[in-house]
Amino acid sequence: MNPENTGPGFNTSLSFYSTYYTSRSSLSDLIALGVYFSVRSCGGPAVPIRGGRIDATVAGPEGFVPQPQDGLGTFTNRFLRIGFNAAQMIQVVACGHTIGGVHSPEFSDIVPPGTPKGELAFDSTVAVFDNKVVTEYLNNNSTNPLVVGNAVRLRKNSDAVVFGADQNLTMKALTNPAAFQATCQSVLQQMIEIVPSNVVFSDPIQPYFVKPVGIQLTLDDYASTMTLSGGIRVRTTYLPPSSITGMTLTYKDRYGGTNCGPNGCSKTVTGSGVTKGFDDTFFWFPVKTTVPTATGISSFTVTLNLDNGTTLSFNNNGNSYPITDGIMLQSPQSCLLPTSGQLTVTAAVRNDIGSMPVTLQVTNQVPTIYPVASLVSNSMTMVKGDCVGLYTFYTASYNITGGMADTAKIDVTSGSGSTAVADTFNNGFELGAKCMPFSKPTPSACAVPGSSAPPANPSSSSMTNSPSTGSNVPSSGTSSLTTLTSSSSATSSSTRAPSTSTSRPTSKGSSAQSTSTAVTITTTSSTSSTSSTAGTSTVSTPAAAGPTQRNQVGTYALVGCYKEATDGRRALSSQSMAVDTMTAEICAAFCSQYHYFGTEYGRECYCGNVLDSTSKPTVMTDCSMHCAGDASTYCGAGSRLNVYFSNATTGPTQPPTIGKYNWYGCQTEGTISRALNDVHTADNDMTLASCAGFCDGYTYFGTEYSRECYCGNSFTEGSVVADTFDCSMICMGDAKELCGGPDRLSVYTTKGSSKLVSIHQ
Repeated sequence: MNPENTGPGFNTSLSFYSTYYTSRSSLSDLIALGVYFSVRSCGGPAVPIRGGRIDATVAGPEGFVPQPQDGLGTFTNRFLRIGFNAAQMIQVVACGHTIGGVHSPEFSDIVPPGTPKGELAFDSTVAVFDNKVVTEYLNNNSTNPLVVGNAVRLRKNSDAVVFGADQNLTMKALTNPAAFQATCQSVLQQMIEIVPSNVVFSDPIQPYFVKPVGIQLTLDDYASTMTLSGGIRVRTTYLPPSSITGMTLTYKDRYGGTNCGPNGCSKTVTGSGVTKGFDDTFFWFPVKTTVPTATGISSFTVTLNLDNGTTLSFNNNGNSYPITDGIMLQSPQSCLLPTSGQLTVTAAVRNDIGSMPVTLQVTNQVPTIYPVASLVSNSMTMVKGDCVGLYTFYTASYNITGGMADTAKIDVTSGSGSTAVADTFNNGFELGAKCMPFSKPTPSACAVPGSSAPPANPSSSSMTNSPSTGSNVPSSGTSSLTTLTSSSSATSSSTRAPSTSTSRPTSKGSSAQSTSTAVTITTTSSTSSTSSTAGTSTVSTPAAAGPTQRNQVGTYALVGCYKEATDGRRALSSQSMAVDTMTAEICAAFCSQYHYFGTEYGRECYCGNVLDSTSKPTVMTDCSMHCAGDASTYCGAGSRLNVYFSNATTGPTQPPTIGKYNWYGCQTEGTISRALNDVHTADNDMTLASCAGFCDGYTYFGTEYSRECYCGNSFTEGSVVADTFDCSMICMGDAKELCGGPDRLSVYTTKGSSKLVSIHQ
């Protein structure tokens, strides 16, 4: 039997992921993120990624991974153990084998030595995420080495065994390219979300509309000012950079007031640089300005000025973006020699909190015998040094062993528990090799906030930490903005936040186009929004007439007002965003590849091909909040969505209505008899409409396993609501519709009604 981890693929992948392994990014989350990148980079769907996985501490049992020579029973049982039914087993194997192939060094009996490149591909488009692995198998022209060739003689043709497990019903349903992409998006997400019960997932990760990145405070020479540096990243996927005429950054003083010192808070800086990911673009605004130490800083807000005369104000849930001037890592006075691992850290601690203990914590990787390094963390008390104006310097030295000093993350903390202030997650590799001297004010300038401030440029003396050689690189770690770089969203009015977060900032090495714009920093107060989503903003627009329910948005028709899903799920979970210019048109454009879109809480947008089984219609008056960018139209409310549907898009769906029947949800079979056991039929041309016609007069109809139809007036014992994605098999008579799954029914009912309008077919 071949070892389960044979070949270089595991080692090279894990070695790559190890680079990004920190106390804030688990290796298991990074592996999941690797699924997104590999699939998307080959032209596949954007697999939703949720954070929160906890790394295993011991190896799993051997023999768990199926081998090519195993029989169908073994395959089926292994997949059932992880929650995949027979259809999903076929789907995930097909989706996994649309790229790549089998390599000769590890499977020389299947791929003979001397084979070009030492590999036989699963299909004719080895690096393209398409359904050729399906169509070539069904057309009997496959070159898949696990379908044809030596594997057949050796009884190692595992793909052929799996694909044919249900007489090719599932494979035939995947011949539609859009259906293949949608199915793969669903089953690959299901695959990477097989986790222990104690794992609590975030919502799917999406970039914030506006995100402060690398914001850092540094006490300047003579201690009369501090430098605020870093950047503001603006997501411009749906807001062209050319439409942004300026940016206003409004900050509060140390005590939350508007005393910004004699020069006020108005500065002009230059913003520049556009970066791009698979699906998003970002415009970057570097920030570098001075803040008087006498008044300090506690938070800031961001306002974008648009060319249409409106503004977008972002205030982080009405709390502003917090930053503490209580403690600062002094990157110029700190240094790291990567070769020896010798680290010296200096922190500036405000004198009014200096009586508390000050500690340094260093977390870094250390090599192991495995591809992934382990993390170690060490803490030590920092030594009090000179008083410099309103601050006192504390220092500590530490030797990072293991030869991986450049992976260090540095935290400095004053105090403990709820009263602690900290500057955390600073990058060791951004420190210079030499600790630079600090020009001190006169000793008489030593003070606490509220007393006389240090003079602007007093006669100075110099202090220097551990000597080394090399140049200094100022730090731009995430500093005290820990809460702004979290991989999970803040809580919204609808119990769960929209998908507006990202797990890590874009690399500083990202290529940037040479574009720029002026950014104005002023003291103008911004308006707080009542929404509680991270990155929440307000929109300043002219007064408009009262909102109405829009019955039509392009090809999309209003289905009704729906409640959010329960059990931590979303009514529409394929893709989402939150934007402070939200309109029904913006959401429709964002969701143009999906059959459904829904607007919620004025500014949130959700997409999907199926409504979650636990999302139910409610009265239209429940959707009572106007769109943030269009006061004339309703955009849901707290835990309520204005749901729209279009059949003009590709890919299979569960339509909201079939004749007089409304979508009810995905339902399990009964434990003793069929869930709907009055009458039934089966047809290789099955559609939802034909089943509805067959069941005319009954309260419920349900389609199952692509071709079966069941009718009844009630459910039998043991039939319960199932995960919507369990009903993922395409109707044999209509590739744009879903007809249940194995032991799962796509159920429609005449009970209840939402405000249903004509659905464009």
